[in-house]
Amino acid sequence: MASSSVLHVLPVFLLVAATHAAQFTITNKCQFTVWAAAVTSGGGQQLDPGQEWQIDVPAGTTGGRVWARTGCSFDGAGNGWCETGDCGGVLQCTQYGQAPNTLAEFGLNKYEGQDFIDISVIDGFNVPLDFLPADGTAGCPKGGPRCDADITAQCPAEFQAPGGCNNACTVFKEDQ
Repeated sequence: MASSSVLHVLPVFLLVAATHAAQFTITNKCQFTVWAAAVTSGGGQQLDPGQEWQIDVPAGTTGGRVWARTGCSFDGAGNGWCETGDCGGVLQCTQYGQAPNTLAEFGLNKYEGQDFIDISVIDGFNVPLDFLPADGTAGCPKGGPRCDADITAQCPAEFQAPGGCNNACTVFKEDQ
């Protein structure tokens, strides 16, 4: 891992081996607890600051997402809710999270044998993310996609939500 003062404040740091199947290591770099979520494989896991969670992603997985949920409360059976990124009131997600949540998206062997990774704010923003391959490159000169700024303070008033910033589609209930 590169040494940088910025990396000390990043909430979730992902490592991916760019092969047909992958193992992701999700690390909470926040100074607060997050509840990491992963769909189509993984589910969910509470991560205190510095804790890691590994998930195995089968070859050919497309439409995969990883995100951090915040402000969560779950009972012993894994039922509850999250202020951001809630996925139907359960710890073990089987559906995508509700806005706002910053997404790390992936598709393995998605097009002509290539793996794809990106960071998206299509569902709004709740925490900064990095999505980096285990070898630190993924063919990218800077190692992988990053959204390492906390943009919540810049959120327009009409998009503000508890714990984050919604996107325009969520607020205006339109696909544009």
